[in-house]
Amino acid sequence: MVQGPVVSIVVMGVQGVGKTTVGTLLAERLGVPFIDGDRLHPPRNVELMASGRPLTDEDREPWLRLVGQSLADHRATGGLVIVCSALRRSYRDLIRSFDPEVFFVEPYGPMELVADRVRTRTHEYMPPGLLQSQYDTLEPLAADERGLRVSVEPAPEVIVEQVLEHYLPIVQESA
Repeated sequence: MVQGPVVSIVVMGVQGVGKTTVGTLLAERLGVPFIDGDRLHPPRNVELMASGRPLTDEDREPWLRLVGQSLADHRATGGLVIVCSALRRSYRDLIRSFDPEVFFVEPYGPMELVADRVRTRTHEYMPPGLLQSQYDTLEPLAADERGLRVSVEPAPEVIVEQVLEHYLPIVQESA
């Protein structure tokens, strides 16, 4: 049995907002595993994105189920931090159906800033041309969703501190 609260965090958002960096740092600070949800995409999804075609809801559903199942599977061992774009409320609702206690962290910033970041990085299959479609799809966290929106402008370590200041009291209260 796990001692203390179970960590269940999804770092969400469009490409280039620092999901992997923030997620990795959060997992290190909380002492739980980190999973890059991009690695859970089926090969067909990777091929579609690499060709510059946005995924449909039907394309995303099996992947979102894997993300949710990963969270549920790790509850018995203390939890998990996972990265998943989770751009729409319905996607987050599907993930929540596997783990109702999940906490979403949404790094956000102006598209121009994020586009500059995307242009200066290399991603194995996510072309910069998909950024606009991601912003078009994005439904920011709503007030009734368990989570926190944080600006991408501070350093990742500062973002992690902001998240932990908000998250730790909530998770300890529910433990």
